[in-house]
Amino acid sequence: MKIVKIVILANSGPFAESKTWQKIRSDLHVGIKAVVWPMGSRKFTIYPQSGKKRGEGNGVKPIKDGLIVRLTKRGWEKEVSVDLGVTPNPGKFDAVLKSTDHKPVVLEWETGNISSSHRSLNKMALGLRNGKLAAGVLVVPSRKLYAYLTDRIGNFEELAPYLSLWSSVPFPEGAVLEIVVIEHDAESLKVPRIPKGTDGRSAL
Repeated sequence: MKIVKIVILANSGPFAESKTWQKIRSDLHVGIKAVVWPMGSRKFTIYPQSGKKRGEGNGVKPIKDGLIVRLTKRGWEKEVSVDLGVTPNPGKFDAVLKSTDHKPVVLEWETGNISSSHRSLNKMALGLRNGKLAAGVLVVPSRKLYAYLTDRIGNFEELAPYLSLWSSVPFPEGAVLEIVVIEHDAESLKVPRIPKGTDGRSAL
């Protein structure tokens, strides 16, 4: 998997400047790049078919699962809620790294529509603004990858007009908020389509 863009919406405060965050961030990027398809290969090759018609295109969740498998082996928890300082709680994050020396770091890998992408960023910005999180990272496909995935999946290009809104949120204690844009390494009609299930894996 390729990382084609990293958009930093917030980067201030002691945690943003710490070696701890640099290590966490580096490990996240390594994990994202380690996601492969087909399973057992050395890169991420996608079947180039549009997902606009029912039964066509590629699934999304198996791509995310490859990274989550890797992160849980490194101490992250999957599908857990975090106190964001509001009631009711807005919901679970895909992965959360808790520590005794910093507030939680959260990750969302987009598998829903564009509304889901907005909710993910809103949740992270809310927790950061309220001093409940140390960092938040959203992973979304590029427009090029989006074309071959489930129709209407959240993607960077549709988020782009709203970036200034999230970057203008005040974070009194400092915060890290980033969007990582991903894309396939190659295209081939010889690889299987990614199923709309949960059997994707990461090259660990």
